[in-house]
Amino acid sequence: MIELGQGTGQPPAGDLIKDGSEASFMADVVEASQQVPVIVDFWAPWCGPCKTLGPMLEQAVTNAKGAVKMVKINVDEAQSIAAQLRIQSIPTVYAFYKGQPVDGFQGAVQQSEITAFVDRLVQQAGGAVEGGDGLAEAVAAADEMLEQGSVADAAQTYAAIIGEAPEMAAAHAGLVRAHIAMGDLEQAEAILNGVDASISHAPELEAAHAQLELARQAEGAGPVEEKRAALEANPDDHQARFDLAQGLHAKGQTEEAVDELLELFRRDRDWNDDAARKQLFTIFEALPAKDPIALKGRRKLSSMIFA
Repeated sequence: MIELGQGTGQPPAGDLIKDGSEASFMADVVEASQQVPVIVDFWAPWCGPCKTLGPMLEQAVTNAKGAVKMVKINVDEAQSIAAQLRIQSIPTVYAFYKGQPVDGFQGAVQQSEITAFVDRLVQQAGGAVEGGDGLAEAVAAADEMLEQGSVADAAQTYAAIIGEAPEMAAAHAGLVRAHIAMGDLEQAEAILNGVDASISHAPELEAAHAQLELARQAEGAGPVEEKRAALEANPDDHQARFDLAQGLHAKGQTEEAVDELLELFRRDRDWNDDAARKQLFTIFEALPAKDPIALKGRRKLSSMIFA
């Protein structure tokens, strides 16, 4: 392992890069990725390219100064995890953020590609420029307006902030949420499509995209009681359970929707091209990062995936 220099102000090596196992995977990767992205390097002692790639990854993680972490998994000693993640060849690298795989690659690559990979993760976790404290306070004020129902005022404030700081992802996301609140989903989508590529994957905009997707689903949601009756008539009707979850979310019953989707995933995780898991991630992405429903739901889903 590459040793970090002393007195550099960087986190200790053990905090950034560690050896993982099946027993520690939930804590080291899934739970740790709630805070910062975690890069998982799947390797084996007999793998020649792994010996080249590993130190290059460690150097890139070290250079990121705590913005990402790294866990090394020996596939010979963690065959269950490798099978669950469908690791077919090594080296394979996955990046986890908020409890889910978000990026990855296979094989040995150049240092420049590794650096770009790490940079993407930092950006996705909020590394985009967010403006000065004054603008951040203005976004917070607009957020409060939106929460209190002053939608038009909030939209005007977000637009003014964007005029001063076009790179401020939080302001663009707020403007999207304001138009969703006004029922103008077309304009909300136009705003998302118009943001600069450099900030398009910022967490705030990913959340706004998920909120827009859920808002579109809500437009077509029918009566919840009809969906509930259909499920009660046949508890093995996966489509009925999925439809009920969508209807519950449209009515603001988010926790109940998550529970139904988790039950669907438990019964048949591959149903309809992994629809239950995808819908759960959409809901989690739309919620604030520390929302208790999202945190609880992510833990339950992760425990099912990696059980």
